[in-house]
Amino acid sequence: MDEYVVRCVATDLDGTLVRTDGTISKRTADALAGVEAAGIDVVLVTGRPPRWMHPVAEATGHRGLAVCANGALIYDLHTERVVETFPLGVTAAADVVDSLRRAIAGVSFAVERGESFGHEPGYQTRYPMPDGVVIAPMDELLAAGPAVKILVRHASLSADELLASASEVVGQTANVTHSNVNDRLLEISAAGVSKASTLARLCAERGIDRGQVVAFGDMPNDLPMLEWAGTSYAVANAHPDVLAAVDHVTASNDDDGVAMVLEQLLGGR
Repeated sequence: MDEYVVRCVATDLDGTLVRTDGTISKRTADALAGVEAAGIDVVLVTGRPPRWMHPVAEATGHRGLAVCANGALIYDLHTERVVETFPLGVTAAADVVDSLRRAIAGVSFAVERGESFGHEPGYQTRYPMPDGVVIAPMDELLAAGPAVKILVRHASLSADELLASASEVVGQTANVTHSNVNDRLLEISAAGVSKASTLARLCAERGIDRGQVVAFGDMPNDLPMLEWAGTSYAVANAHPDVLAAVDHVTASNDDDGVAMVLEQLLGGR
């Protein structure tokens, strides 16, 4: 990595920047602030919906933009508001749901719209639900309008097994990934929408070449971004596919691996 040409730092949150206990360390927050003070853009790139971003915005000083929902949303951390959306259309979402239900027995579905969430009765949630969560048949949920993500859950298939099966079914009609090897959950976005596509869009608007981007991640949903960026890092606790794909490996999220690299970057400048 040539530290003198880095113009953007892009980092995943959970499992990468955020510690296992859900916190962002002072060391990491200070490193991010130092990078921005040096004139380098910082973009948080996450699978999280906006309603899960307030603690991150607080911990990182309400700076800059975040790419949320695996690329489906651009979120202003200053104002904590969505500024652009790249949703999955109603017809495409319905086709994906129908195809997966026919091909994989036992799947259940939910619809993420950023600030709102709905799921069919058979969907078992693992995380706190927002106020006003809608529980209804999937046809009704999809008819309400475009979704930023379709979530697919299974009772026994692992996330990796579910991803392999669903990818064969969905093909190029949508983007399928997962962000947690310990959860039996898939995340589906519109075709062509990923962390990489939206990060590339933001960088192009700022005249930043991909070779000037350093990216950090830990899970399959980070792979497009890590493959696109000029320099890529996995944290030591990353998924095997991520460890195999990156240029470099840093310490784990609990050991402030991202901060270590950013401190080296600042020292080199």
